[in-house]
Amino acid sequence: MTIVDILNKLDGLLWGTPLLAFAIVLGAYYMIRGKFFPFVHFGHALKNTILEKSDQSTQVDSGKISPYRAFCLAVGGAVGMGNISGVASAIAVGGPGAIFWMWVWAFFGMMVKTAETSLGLYYRRKGPDGKYNGSAMDYMERGIKGEMGLKFGRPLAILFAISLFLMVLQGSGAYTVGETLNASFGLNLMAVVVVYVLFVVYLLIRGENTIGKIAEKIVPVMCCVYLLGTLVILVLNISYLPAMFAGIFKGAFTGTAATGGFVGSAVSLAVRQGIARSVYSNEAGNGTSPLIHGSADTIHPVRQGLWGAVEVFCDTIIVCTCSGLAILATQTWTSGSTGAALGVMAFTDAYGEFGRYFLGIMTVLFAFTTSTTWYLFYQSILDYLLKKRPSALKTAHRVFTVIFPLLMVGNAALVYFSGSSADLFWTIVSIVTAFPLFFNGIALFALRKKFWALLDDYKARYLGIGQVDPNFHIFAEDDPEVMAKIRKNLAD
Repeated sequence: MTIVDILNKLDGLLWGTPLLAFAIVLGAYYMIRGKFFPFVHFGHALKNTILEKSDQSTQVDSGKISPYRAFCLAVGGAVGMGNISGVASAIAVGGPGAIFWMWVWAFFGMMVKTAETSLGLYYRRKGPDGKYNGSAMDYMERGIKGEMGLKFGRPLAILFAISLFLMVLQGSGAYTVGETLNASFGLNLMAVVVVYVLFVVYLLIRGENTIGKIAEKIVPVMCCVYLLGTLVILVLNISYLPAMFAGIFKGAFTGTAATGGFVGSAVSLAVRQGIARSVYSNEAGNGTSPLIHGSADTIHPVRQGLWGAVEVFCDTIIVCTCSGLAILATQTWTSGSTGAALGVMAFTDAYGEFGRYFLGIMTVLFAFTTSTTWYLFYQSILDYLLKKRPSALKTAHRVFTVIFPLLMVGNAALVYFSGSSADLFWTIVSIVTAFPLFFNGIALFALRKKFWALLDDYKARYLGIGQVDPNFHIFAEDDPEVMAKIRKNLAD
């Protein structure tokens, strides 16, 4: 049995019925118990996030960042290779029905990401440098062990942190850039990867503030330009839209028969591909959003949580859907191609040679935002794991800055020199995505009552639903009783 066979079996085991059922039940519980909050109050969410008129792009004081910058960094990490190559891979393996299951998780994920973002803000902490930090590890340790007094909180936080750090094995976008430019222009995949990684290293050396400023500028533009490109394809193929949606819904519940170069797929494969790619793309449930949003300057944890819901909507409901429909509209999904090559084929079919250049540029920009934002995620995880060993932490940061680009190249080399297709790359992605989702899901269930309290308080204060409790503290750091519990239980 080869390493590829072993990885495929592990992928099938991890994304089997237990994890899929756990994710869907957790998401459904949050959405139903939350009375479909992201949809009922979607107008309120838009008004107080991306449509807010105040200048949100500037850096703010007190060790915090603007909500808009947090949004751009978070979207930068989410809207990436999963939206182009990931969607193409899901359709190529799971058929059109995979798109439906991407929607299912995005629907639930809007509430789940609201919750995890809000909890990350509530349990945030102020570091020695005056900078605010919030993360899933913080609400596991400070919430479950600290406030609730449950001992499994700290081990859960450590397991989650390690599993999220192992996401580095997926290469953070380098392989997809090489694959796309190879499919578009015949460039050597590994040569492209090396050049791309050197460019990323240059930006990382410039620092977090530079990454944030660049994200603010390119994330909205690249999303709009890419969406325009896909919408033109849909308009040109508008007569196929009814058949496309029929294929999506039929494939979601009956599977997809073999046709052309497509080998066919069962319902279980469509479900697995759809949910796995949706989690990877919009990052709802895997606990990354609090790493960025936890430093945001906001009036209420749930107010920042609204940005999380909007992120999922923009990433999956809009961008991923347009990607998937463009591939279905051009009928290229039956060609037998997978991953980025399938996306290139779809855009070339629609635009000719211009499509190659268009998708090549979009992929580089999308991958850049993924690579740089995930680098910040990994450094934040190191901050948590080594927070009691400052000298070791400094060394770890320096070492990781060197190792990170090497792992990006190594991931691409593994796929390239093994003679495997993009399927191996996405198998690795699926494997490393499963663990954070599971550990974070446990934490979200354990802290559900805290989130409901935050949500009820927010609705009372800003939506006029219910009565405001004058004794309710919107951040743990402002509540003497909660902080006393946290200090006592974390000291044990």
